[in-house]
Amino acid sequence: MTQTADLLNEALATFDVLFAEARAAGEPDPTAMSVATASLDGRPSVRTVLLKAHDARGFVFYTHLDGRKGRELQANPHAALLFHWPRVRHGVQVRIEGAVEIVSDAEADAYFASRPRGSQLGAWASKQSETLEGRDAFEQRLAEAERSFPGDVPRPPRWTGLRVRADKVEFWYGADFRLHERWLYESDLAGAYSKRMLYP
Repeated sequence: MTQTADLLNEALATFDVLFAEARAAGEPDPTAMSVATASLDGRPSVRTVLLKAHDARGFVFYTHLDGRKGRELQANPHAALLFHWPRVRHGVQVRIEGAVEIVSDAEADAYFASRPRGSQLGAWASKQSETLEGRDAFEQRLAEAERSFPGDVPRPPRWTGLRVRADKVEFWYGADFRLHERWLYESDLAGAYSKRMLYP
């Protein structure tokens, strides 16, 4: 088992190389990632979201804190992410696990300001994960948001970014006969990273 302060940077650099290959390979959306959460009683839930930023601090996506994943991640702030890029090499998966934190207001404001106006209004109109009586009700809320914000659209106070601080990063490289190659980068409680190979 190898251990060095540079291993996190190595893992992030590997992710960047594979991410670039996914773009070049024509993956439909390389930023698409599955996010798994769990309630306090251990019931799992998974959905696909889009990666909006990543660096040594972690991997960021945006959501409404009052939706199901937002509620679960506030109650149990741990998540697992999965990228699957079948067009890269013989198929690549990247698995990431870690604690979750809310991004700063400044970071969330900057990203929200970069979104298309329709997406901004949709963030106000949607009561994410709540029961919707019918599409007309949502269209009405969207029209109300349009009237409320004729100019710049501010960020809803409960709409923000969540950052997964990676303490495990696994690269899974597909191979014939299910003889895959797997590398795991993992931090201990002190934040020191190790790297090891896993059986397929």
